[in-house]
Amino acid sequence: MNVSELLDLAKARGVMIATAESCTGGMVAAALTDIPGSSAVVDRGFVTYTNDAKEQMLGIRAQTLNTYGAVSEQVAHEMAEGALQHSNALLAVSITGIAGPGGSDYKPEGRVCFGLAFKGHVTQTETVEFGALGRDKVRQSARDHALTLLRDALLPTDDT
Repeated sequence: MNVSELLDLAKARGVMIATAESCTGGMVAAALTDIPGSSAVVDRGFVTYTNDAKEQMLGIRAQTLNTYGAVSEQVAHEMAEGALQHSNALLAVSITGIAGPGGSDYKPEGRVCFGLAFKGHVTQTETVEFGALGRDKVRQSARDHALTLLRDALLPTDDT
């Protein structure tokens, strides 16, 4: 993933970006801000590792957390929208998952849920099963996937 390309696309479209991260602990925001000049398009990043942080910083509803759990597309959806609502960004990506070690039969290690909110568009969510690759590889894979989601959202389409 070419992060410079992503930032150039955002700059060309005048789009500020925010991130809302749990299991990646700020890795997406770090990848974006590693590039000189990124301050032109990166507004802020939220690292919301605990449920309390998700509620306090992003406005995630306790009912959503209690019903679906932190690792769910419903929470990823609210995280992405919360990042938009609590920033000056037009585009936000969210990540919540189980990097490992551990997990359960119901929510296995390597399951990561993503949200993508772009003002004026329907918020998208998806779950990726990276598998039990080990904590570092799951987190890196989740970071790279989130960066790809951001880039793809910025690519020109017939309706933009």
